[in-house]
Amino acid sequence: HLKPFPKNLGEMMKRYRHVLVPEINNGQLVRLLRDEYLLDAVPYNKVQGVPIGRQELVDFAKDILDK
Repeated sequence: HLKPFPKNLGEMMKRYRHVLVPEINNGQLVRLLRDEYLLDAVPYNKVQGVPIGRQELVDFAKDILDK
């Protein structure tokens, strides 16, 4: 569930070096997470009206981890 955010969400996300937020829109959720928890979440947005493919998300995550 997203609204309200779970009480421990900020603590949980701060345990990770990278937080990837895939969205099929312009990134509304990643902006909310950045504003609320002051973390550098990485957006993966796709605004083409089709689902995000597993392999494209894996490839994007690998790129993030390689940095």
